[in-house]
Amino acid sequence: METTPLKVALLGGGVVGTEVARRLLGRAADFERRVGAPLELTAVAVRDAQRERPGIPVGLLTDDVDQAMAGADIVIELMGGIDEPRRAILAALDSGASVVTANKALLAAHYGELMAAADSAAVRLEHEAAVAGAIPIIRPVGDSLAGDEITRVMGIVNGTTNYILDQMDREGWDFDRALTTAQELGFAEADPTADVGGHDAAAKAAILAALAFHTPVSIDDVHVEGIASVTADMIETARAQGFAIKLLAICEKLVSEGRAGVSARVYPALLPREHVLAQVSGAFNAVFVEAEAAGSLMFYGQGAGGAPTASAVLGDVVSVARRKVLGGRGQYEHASTATLPVLPISAITTRYQITLDVFDRPGVLNAVTEVFAAHGVSIELVQQTQLPASEAAERHAKLVVATHSGTDEALAQTVADIAALSVVNDLTSVLRIEGL
Repeated sequence: METTPLKVALLGGGVVGTEVARRLLGRAADFERRVGAPLELTAVAVRDAQRERPGIPVGLLTDDVDQAMAGADIVIELMGGIDEPRRAILAALDSGASVVTANKALLAAHYGELMAAADSAAVRLEHEAAVAGAIPIIRPVGDSLAGDEITRVMGIVNGTTNYILDQMDREGWDFDRALTTAQELGFAEADPTADVGGHDAAAKAAILAALAFHTPVSIDDVHVEGIASVTADMIETARAQGFAIKLLAICEKLVSEGRAGVSARVYPALLPREHVLAQVSGAFNAVFVEAEAAGSLMFYGQGAGGAPTASAVLGDVVSVARRKVLGGRGQYEHASTATLPVLPISAITTRYQITLDVFDRPGVLNAVTEVFAAHGVSIELVQQTQLPASEAAERHAKLVVATHSGTDEALAQTVADIAALSVVNDLTSVLRIEGL
């Protein structure tokens, strides 16, 4: 029996969009077998419909988004940005089309609204490609672990920053050299602010937190610190202590002052070198999920690039297309089903490693430890190393202090008071310790 084709509209003809179109057109028979019906790419909406795009027939190109979506069963949104994609996705959902998107910025800003719109229209909104490229993480968290209780998600979700930190660790490069090389290899954009500033990872953390804990989380709720301040000396000090520095996205349930809440944060942190995430190299991504029944799970692979991202997009397309053929929506539990507050960074419990440049004189260590004691912060390790002599009249020493667990609020205040001590020449670095 002949099956009616499902019409697919593609919004966006960039690197990922072109790869998606090429595969839809070139592997039509494969997709038909997997879906149970033909997938017909009916239009590709682009900014400039006159410019040729290799692999996409000119007749499919249009600069009219609404015209491209007219009559579509499935809309793939790969435009980027927020306002126009949001309008287009809401219009597509309202028309009865299922939507596949890789737009992390949009989802981080309007996750709950878009999921509620999909539920209201009884259609799907899939977004596997929005968090970690080809790595399956959205479906495992939202579907495979739906019968479990996720307690923590911690991962490396930005390949650019992981490449930079990995090269600094392996090659001894400074930040600028590692960034320049990443740009030359195409791992980093000409303007790398979103990556090195942690904002890309923060958008992904917001999505993961909303999905894992069924509560509204936007990018504005995520505490963000980037890696631009990480130096070669910080990398070397971490290595000497048995740690690697990684930019981590962390989402977890916690209890603060007797109330349950959600924490979502991104910052460079120290990981024991034997931890599985510490061993993720190059531009790869990995996400570590902890659940009450399943225990610890890790998802690893290519986190960016045209082909890996297209793989995740097309996986979502097949999923929504099958449901169109077989019936039923099966939407994920969305972010409005719980009302847990998003707690500030001050509420988390963590450990610090603090590196100080101090004057090498009697009483320095006592002055520093008195500050820790005043704030009730317990010290686990103190290591002092004399710095090379300089032209300065007074010698200096490097003091590395690692703490036991404490609230971030108490630790941060401790650091502020230590930095103000007359015996401290410079607060070289403050890094949180994870994975212990």
